[in-house]
Formats: sequence, C-alpha cells, structure tokens
Amino acid sequence: MDSESKNRMTRRTFLDTLLGIGAVGWLGSVLYPVYEYLQTPPLGEAEVTSVVAANIKNLKPNSGVVFKFGREPGLLVLAPDGKLRAFSGVCTHLDCTVQYRPDLERIWCACHNGMYDLTGRNISGPPPRPLTEFRVTQKGDDVIVSKASA
Repeated sequence: MDSESKNRMTRRTFLDTLLGIGAVGWLGSVLYPVYEYLQTPPLGEAEVTSVVAANIKNLKPNSGVVFKFGREPGLLVLAPDGKLRAFSGVCTHLDCTVQYRPDLERIWCACHNGMYDLTGRNISGPPPRPLTEFRVTQKGDDVIVSKASA
C-alpha cells in the first residue's frame, strides 16, 4: 500500500465521521437546554419607583440636572417660570442621554440634535415620541421624583 492510498478517505470512514458529528450535535442540543434549566437565574435589580433627585438649594431657575433613576438617567428641570419638571433622561430616538439647554429653554439630545419642549414633547429632530414624564414632589429641601401612576 502506498502513502497516497493511506491518506485517501474511504466511504466507510466518511460515513463514520459524519455519524460522529451528528451524534455530538444531537448530544449538545439535548444537554445544553438541561444545563440552562439547572442554572440559577440572576437576581434582577429591584425596580425603583422614586428617588431624591436634587436639593432645591442647589438648583437655579432655568437649569437642569441629570440624576440616576434606577438603571437609567433622569432629567430634573427648574423651568424659568419656577416649575419643577422631571423626565426620563433617555432620548426616544437612540437612547442617548438628554440635557437641558438654558439658552434655548429646551431639552436637547446631542446625538442627533433632537429637541423637546419643557413638557417633554418632541418638537424637532429625529425623536419619534415624547419623553416619559415623572411626578415631582418636594419634601423639605429634597426634590423627590417618582414614576407617575398610570
């Protein structure tokens, strides 16, 4: 037998290899779901319903502050008329963080120049929806922001 005929694959070797690959694939497709089922699920973060967003003494009229609301940012605005308003700090276009522009008296997304008015309504740029508005209450000097009840 020469070396060329030794390296040549026979039909039987090919079918054995194909059958082995199929058996390993089947075994993996059976064992993987069992493995995933037996894993302990990760604990989720407790849902935040209200936070202290700022101290009223630190806010100036016609200014805004970004604060942490659970996992996402929030935006607290002290409007020129003295009203406190709070919104989700996540742009409805591509999830960028929005900020308050006192020179324009608008909420602005720097990613694609999206604009919202002080009620959270989208007024220009690509954002397709208004910002989610939060309820604002004041307890002493603390400004408390909470999710609005549906």
